[in-house]
Amino acid sequence: MGEFKVHRVRFFNYVPSGIRCVAYNNQTNRLAVSRTDGTVEIYNLSANYFQEKFFPGHESRATEALCWANGQRLFSAGLNGEIIEYDLQALNIKYAVDAFGGPIWSMAASPNGSQLLVGCEDGSVKLFQITPDKIQFERNFDRQKSRILSLSWHPAGTHIAAGSIDYISVFDVKSGSAIHKMLVDRQYMGVSKRKCIIWGVAFLSDGTVISVDSAGKVQFWDSATGTLVKNHLIANTDVQSIAISDQEDSFVVGTAEGTVFHFQLVSVTSNSSEKQWVRTKPFQHHTHDVRAVAHSPIALISGGTDTHLVIRPLMEKVEVKNYDAALRKITFPHRRLVSCAKKKQLLLFQFAHHLELWRLGSTVATGKNGDTLPLSKNADHLLHLKTKGPENIICSCISPCGSWIAYSTASRFFLYRLNYEHDNINLQRVSKMPAFLRSALQILFSEDSTKLFVASNQGSVHVIRLLEGSFKHLHTFQPQSGTVESMCLLAVSPDGNWLAASGTSAGVHVYNVKQLKLHCTVPAYNFPVTALAIAPNTNNLVIAHSDQQVFEYSIPDKQYTQWSRTIQKQGFHHLWLQRDTPITHISFHPKRPMHILLHDAYMFCIIDKSLPLPNDKTLLYNPLPPTNESDIIRRRTAHAFKISKKYKPLLFMDLLDERTLVAVERPLDDIIAQLPPPIKKKKFGT
Repeated sequence: MGEFKVHRVRFFNYVPSGIRCVAYNNQTNRLAVSRTDGTVEIYNLSANYFQEKFFPGHESRATEALCWANGQRLFSAGLNGEIIEYDLQALNIKYAVDAFGGPIWSMAASPNGSQLLVGCEDGSVKLFQITPDKIQFERNFDRQKSRILSLSWHPAGTHIAAGSIDYISVFDVKSGSAIHKMLVDRQYMGVSKRKCIIWGVAFLSDGTVISVDSAGKVQFWDSATGTLVKNHLIANTDVQSIAISDQEDSFVVGTAEGTVFHFQLVSVTSNSSEKQWVRTKPFQHHTHDVRAVAHSPIALISGGTDTHLVIRPLMEKVEVKNYDAALRKITFPHRRLVSCAKKKQLLLFQFAHHLELWRLGSTVATGKNGDTLPLSKNADHLLHLKTKGPENIICSCISPCGSWIAYSTASRFFLYRLNYEHDNINLQRVSKMPAFLRSALQILFSEDSTKLFVASNQGSVHVIRLLEGSFKHLHTFQPQSGTVESMCLLAVSPDGNWLAASGTSAGVHVYNVKQLKLHCTVPAYNFPVTALAIAPNTNNLVIAHSDQQVFEYSIPDKQYTQWSRTIQKQGFHHLWLQRDTPITHISFHPKRPMHILLHDAYMFCIIDKSLPLPNDKTLLYNPLPPTNESDIIRRRTAHAFKISKKYKPLLFMDLLDERTLVAVERPLDDIIAQLPPPIKKKKFGT
């Protein structure tokens, strides 16, 4: 693998926002996740659970409800009283409609996808018609005495159940009137509480309504008679969420203790046709409140305050017991939040509402392999740049020379010029940035820091020439006719002649920067691109996909390289393909053209193209340290993949120079330490 001096950086104080809502789309096998800062993320469960799209958060958007309608339309609603529809192509908000009922606590789309219900603070339930390009208010249902916290449609679309405080209402959709009001028992462990909050309801096709509440109960109601049928006390705290399978044979609930319970409809006896609901499995994969759950055909999905998105496959539904049957826990975004100015050894960290610029520490000490060297000069926090306005930062970048910083929000684009005078920094903002640069999804500087490339959400890529304290718009590479797909990833060649851009689903486009025209398009692949890079000298484009495949494409020859064809013919090692986090960064060694450096959240790898490829019988990664010098040499020449799992979770790793690496880690314990304390549970013997 080679010897490197490694800067281990652990001062990126990044804490993901907690998960507030999840919504599963059965038609496209996608999962929408909203977080407490208003960010909405889309995961493609068919593409190795890759986060393929995201919508940046906003301080005034506290999302309380999220749902899909008509297969491809995504809506959210929140405490600002607005219903929002998202544009899944341009990755921005299509429109926002005020429901005029105060804060919105719940939302549900009708089974046929033509209508949308929202439950409001003032006790009103409002019905909207979903038209091809917008939503239109239709009518109000009978107003209730307290806020509507949960909603569920009957599968036939004839009735709805609405959970409130102390009672559940059943409405007739045709008339809009309440036909039953079912009072919930306030008793909690024998003690009467002041109120009982109905956090979630689910309406089954046989007329049963399942409710979960703040008294720790899961209750089954008969909507025809308005009576309680069965009661399960499952927790000492709130049961906060519920989701039911499409077949209505199982459902999942999440509690404030961090426990997820699975209920299944099973036969009373082996020969009986009579069935009853039984609590079958508890799962404790969370430390804090489970605020949202979803039920896909083969997995239980949960998320909450501890920021983890947990996907727990149902073993009885998974046919082949391979890595698809493994538990997934997604914590970090599948995009880069760190950029590096190699020449000045600077790191730029991106947070939701500010940027931090740090200079790496240095040492004069020497040692042998594996030694931790003391710093002779500590890392310096040079700059704290706060954004103006309530919008979250979408993307940011620092130039390789460290003299430029650029970042984008949904409505503005910012460019700053940095001047270094001894230990002082002079920051000068470049004014009058053009409006077409806003909502940029990716920003990249050329290697010589003279050009700025901006990927827009309209599918175009803008080229800007940087002058001393100003700029000039050179060119815009327009999308191919008929497509408005957002460009999410950019890569520029070290000589500045080639630019590669990738969208959310189409192939990778390669542009000639000198002649300002499209050079070629890499053949489209079934899985989204997670990382791109262009090698020096050869101008080979290396592409990583979410299914862990890596391709090498020769830009001058407009075809895949021989090495890429060989590895596709032989296939990657099965353990390589079973990794569950995507490759987020690719780079190259300046003096070793046969080396490709890449990393995901849990491993750093150097691929040596001059060595033979490993087969499935080969040991891909040896966790044991080498025993002697001959063992070191044998491992170096065994096969092409040199893997290190010493640094994790890894948010960023890159070469600073030939002998120096920088690794930015974010230990999960540090994140949990900054979260609010979980509910204290009494343990036996303590």
